[in-house]
Amino acid sequence: MQASLFLIPVTLGETSLEQALPARNKEIILQIKYFIVENIRSARRFLKKTDNNINIDELTFYELNKRTKPEDIDNYLQPITKGFHIGIMSEAGCPAIADPGSDIVAIAQRKNYKVVPLVGPSSILLSLMASGFNGQSFAFQGYLPVDSPERIKKIKQLEHCIYQEHQTQIFIETPYRNQKLAEDMIKHCAPSTKLCIAMNITCEDEFIKTMPVKQWAKHLPDMAKQLCIFLLYK
Repeated sequence: MQASLFLIPVTLGETSLEQALPARNKEIILQIKYFIVENIRSARRFLKKTDNNINIDELTFYELNKRTKPEDIDNYLQPITKGFHIGIMSEAGCPAIADPGSDIVAIAQRKNYKVVPLVGPSSILLSLMASGFNGQSFAFQGYLPVDSPERIKKIKQLEHCIYQEHQTQIFIETPYRNQKLAEDMIKHCAPSTKLCIAMNITCEDEFIKTMPVKQWAKHLPDMAKQLCIFLLYK
């Protein structure tokens, strides 16, 4: 097989591999000795979960996160020039989607290296599928502003897109700010605007619910320390 950059999805939460990932992923992983990862410790844990017989000490890891120097990134793909596969993994879900791995993929494409995405869970797409919202036109906004006035302004802008462009708006928040974000939407969105809260997708305690904003006021789940994704639509 031609030396390739494999985009390796990681389970969301503590979901079993059998539940979320096809068997082919394991077959590919066992052929790779070089990995580009966000966090080496969690990457090692995932690989041992994939196959407990993997010899971690024989593998080479390159860390890609906010501390990585731009000049180092290009060197991460050197093994491909020598005929070796490289795997890239995020902390959870699909690499290169809301993830720094896209920088590596861009370099690989420019250099005409073979890029192979593997099948796996994406909280963005899974939540959209389950929301009942427009799946033809949607936008993932990432994180909203931390500053309260700016966040409220952004929420109103997104709501405007919903009604003017008929476009589903999708965004995330750090776990400790989930509750505040939901409360801001309840307070500042039109009562009829629909909000979907998707929490711990694919996990045993998965929660996905769509309701008008006014109904959420008395039914907000406890989202502290939980992995949530939010969707707005009309």
